[in-house]
Amino acid sequence: MCLQIMKNTQSYAALLAACLTCSQATGEQALNFPPVKEACEKKAQTLPGRQPIGNKLFYLPTRDEPATPANWGCPYREVELISKDGTRLHGWWIVNKGAASRGTVVFSHGTAGSMGHHLGFVIWLVKAGYEVLIYDYRGYGQSKGSTDRRGMVQDARAALEYAGNQRRPGGQLVISYGHSLGGAKSVAAIAEGETPKLRAVITDATFASYRQMARFLGGKLVADLVSDELSPVDHIAKISPLPLLVIHGKKDPVVPFSQAEKLFKAAKKPKTLFEVKDGHHGNSLWQDEGAYRKRMLEWLDENLGGKDKN
Repeated sequence: MCLQIMKNTQSYAALLAACLTCSQATGEQALNFPPVKEACEKKAQTLPGRQPIGNKLFYLPTRDEPATPANWGCPYREVELISKDGTRLHGWWIVNKGAASRGTVVFSHGTAGSMGHHLGFVIWLVKAGYEVLIYDYRGYGQSKGSTDRRGMVQDARAALEYAGNQRRPGGQLVISYGHSLGGAKSVAAIAEGETPKLRAVITDATFASYRQMARFLGGKLVADLVSDELSPVDHIAKISPLPLLVIHGKKDPVVPFSQAEKLFKAAKKPKTLFEVKDGHHGNSLWQDEGAYRKRMLEWLDENLGGKDKN
């Protein structure tokens, strides 16, 4: 049994590493976990006094900084965020060089690398008139601490609250945008309470259940080592009445489209689903010559345009 678990966890890590390498090579800049077909009912095994031992399999942090917004010609400033337990987090506030900003997008990135690997997901938003706060969870990049599920949800909440508490021209509305793991963390964080100035929530290639993901890749043995605590499917209904946009590629080989369907079904209105016919895990917004980027901007205009910005 121990040998089988080792083989499964090694294949899990190998696939995630391959996904990161592929995303860097293609410019998609971040990928996440492998999919899952059904939930495992057995309670996750734990070490005494610790989180389920398989939960760590969801994180592949690095401490490098392969790029900054300056590489894309975007001005930015360093920010320090303080999570609920006092953990210090590192982030970048990317400034819109043009006219008055249309709002602030708080971007929560996927499982592998550090935030410098994920800039391709948000630079286009800066060019579209938004400011962006991108940050690293605990244990990633220059952020302190070590990875754990509850702490990383607190990190997502710290980033959202930081953005909402900034005094910006016009009041500056806040949009939560999470890719893959980042969508899971941000949904759970938003469900925990009201966030200043938060007006819209976007998930891209996000899964519904941690344990389902583990079971798909590693089978029952690995699923038994993972808990389903803070899975987005159990929390997404709580973000209503904030408008929700779920984006997912129909050909996603990492997180299957069925996970998006489960997530969308569990959510309350107002909600919108973008089914991207040829989308994979990191490129849905680049399909059809950027058609879904345009649709996302239109969705933001529809959901933010008429709201009070003060």
